[in-house]
Amino acid sequence: MSVLKAQGLRKAYGGLEVVAGVDLAVEKGECFGLLGPNGAGKTTTLRLLLGLIEPDGGSIELLGEPVPKRARQARQRVGVVPQVDNLDPDFTVEENLLVYGRYFGLTDRAIVMRIPALLEFAGLAHRAQAPIATLSGGMKRRLTLARALVNDPDVVFLDEPTTGLDPQARHLLWQGLRRLTAQGKTLILTTHFMEEAERLCDRLAILDQGRIIAHGTPRALIASHIEPFVVEIYGEQAAPWAEAFGSRLCGRLERAGESVFCYTEDGAALMENLRGQPGLKVTHRPANLEDVFLKLTGRELRD
Repeated sequence: MSVLKAQGLRKAYGGLEVVAGVDLAVEKGECFGLLGPNGAGKTTTLRLLLGLIEPDGGSIELLGEPVPKRARQARQRVGVVPQVDNLDPDFTVEENLLVYGRYFGLTDRAIVMRIPALLEFAGLAHRAQAPIATLSGGMKRRLTLARALVNDPDVVFLDEPTTGLDPQARHLLWQGLRRLTAQGKTLILTTHFMEEAERLCDRLAILDQGRIIAHGTPRALIASHIEPFVVEIYGEQAAPWAEAFGSRLCGRLERAGESVFCYTEDGAALMENLRGQPGLKVTHRPANLEDVFLKLTGRELRD
């Protein structure tokens, strides 16, 4: 059953169409990823789906409610983790949860009963009375996630939830998100971490220039767009090696600075050749979602 549907979604600013005919359907209990380079239209799409801005065209249905006409009613059953933490620095950890819960019309008694479980979920039970300024970046992100759950939402929107976190904090947050989908929550995730999307998302869509250019499961996207073996070759001798051997040994070859990426169906002959090139640094790995992303959206920098 779809908890979110969008058809023909469009939005333009100053004559520039930043969302250009997006179709989405998100099923109950799945983690759905929305990926794309900077300026692809991800944030605008999220704002449209939440009813925070009106579309120029298309239709949206969130939890059975038409958006933006009944967006306020739909958002009563939605949690949002914004890209930038907006916790209230004047309140303690516990007070942030209490005040936020009031925005949903919950009684103080109902919120107080939920707070211990939320703090336990965020790993902050021992910091209930701590001022926000004393929390680490990872603690603040976990609290922001717990705050998004204060109304026991059916759907949680997460806009780059692990940006700026160290690996330990990122993995801890991933564990929390997996627990949410195990409980039947639906997650809609934007991220620039391809490993995050590959680990968490049941399905995803790649957005570029306001259009969806690919969608499916991470494994299916990798299989359909990328050769199975990837060899990364580094160093000053990488470019001369590519000129001499690339066309013969690589099914497809890409260059980025001093690195050469060789994509192939069979890496045996390639690796045999590279073993005789001691001046090169080589990494041999399976294809991943980042390879798909870079192939479809390009390696050039987006600002």
